[in-house]
Amino acid sequence: MKVLFVSPGWPKGRLWGELGFKFPSLALAALASVTPDEWETELCDENIEPLAIDSNADIVAITAMTPQAFRAYEIAEIFRKAGKKVVMGGFHASNIHEEALQYVDSVIIGEGETAWPNLLKDFKEGTLQKIYRSETLLDMATLLPPKRTIFKGKKYLFTNTLQTTRGCPFDCEFCSVTSFYGRKYRERPVENVLAELQELRKKNSFAFFVDDNLVADREYAIKLFSDMKGMGFKWLSHSPIDFAEDREFVKAAGEAGCIGMFVGFESLNQESLNAMGKVTNRADNFMENAKIFRDNGIGILGSFVMGNDGDTPDIFEKTLHFCETARLEAAIFPILTPYPGTKIRKKLEDENRITSNNWDDYDMEHVTFRPKNMTEYDLQSGYDLLCNSFYSFRSMYRRIFKLHRSLQIFVPMNIGFRNAMKRKTR
Repeated sequence: MKVLFVSPGWPKGRLWGELGFKFPSLALAALASVTPDEWETELCDENIEPLAIDSNADIVAITAMTPQAFRAYEIAEIFRKAGKKVVMGGFHASNIHEEALQYVDSVIIGEGETAWPNLLKDFKEGTLQKIYRSETLLDMATLLPPKRTIFKGKKYLFTNTLQTTRGCPFDCEFCSVTSFYGRKYRERPVENVLAELQELRKKNSFAFFVDDNLVADREYAIKLFSDMKGMGFKWLSHSPIDFAEDREFVKAAGEAGCIGMFVGFESLNQESLNAMGKVTNRADNFMENAKIFRDNGIGILGSFVMGNDGDTPDIFEKTLHFCETARLEAAIFPILTPYPGTKIRKKLEDENRITSNNWDDYDMEHVTFRPKNMTEYDLQSGYDLLCNSFYSFRSMYRRIFKLHRSLQIFVPMNIGFRNAMKRKTR
């Protein structure tokens, strides 16, 4: 028996489809790790290779985020016509499984590690159900290391990605994490993480923790950082900006080898931050916080959501000025997107402000709702200008051409983003 895991490609002409650096799907490798040994496993990632339409797999498992949903449905149709059973999971299918079930045979809702073996058992017995879901959140002590052998021979930038925690104690209105993983913050035993890191270190010295908030539990993270010290890793992850308020904590991360963090600034407007539920972000402290990250050898990939109700057309110039003055090593500027399952979607639905349910455009690059204090054109053109200005050579020189240990990651990242933006406008 054989399973083909499929990661749908991002559309060409879109930023995420044009980026040259590719990372593997950790979710699919996690499912592969709990697949019984009697099953052969194979991965097809459309972002780096053609779709394996001639696969001899018995069952096809697809994961997709919302902007990949339509392509996932096309892939499902191809394989179902070939007589395969098709299963879909991930954020999009979990939030609107009624839609997904029009195109696939089964949907896994939420975390898949406990439901997946039951699905395979039912498939073998000819009793495949329409919906599978875990009755409880996964006990992180039982989380197995991903089966990274499915990445062998694939042209990824690197495969040293891992997860130590799930869930987020916050509930930001634009975020789909809490609807999928829950607000309960769950941690893998540190010794399990260290064992996985020891194996990853045999490949190279870089690692990326995909956790949505690695530092939510100070005691846990401090223990992890202390034990990682001396392992020789250069690593990246996600943290809130108020992580900088705890100088000892930030120092511990830097000493453990952290060279970069994805940081959600979200907005320079405090009223907008309060409205979206980002209660720990204090806009008045952003500049000093960014300096504290840098002083500890940690570069920042900042994120600023464009199109909040408090935003006016001058937000784009203000954001660019802040990013350059704070010398952020990199940044993205996602347009507010009403993803299924989020609070912001319900709010905009209630106000009759959603203008499009074309999932292809839910890529954080396109306007899919009516903004409050600017036109849709203002938001779209302001976003495009901000991205191009931030990744201009002038801005890159102002921000990153200063000696800093994080530049080994952020210089290629800036060039990659710049090249992707040039390709998507052709």
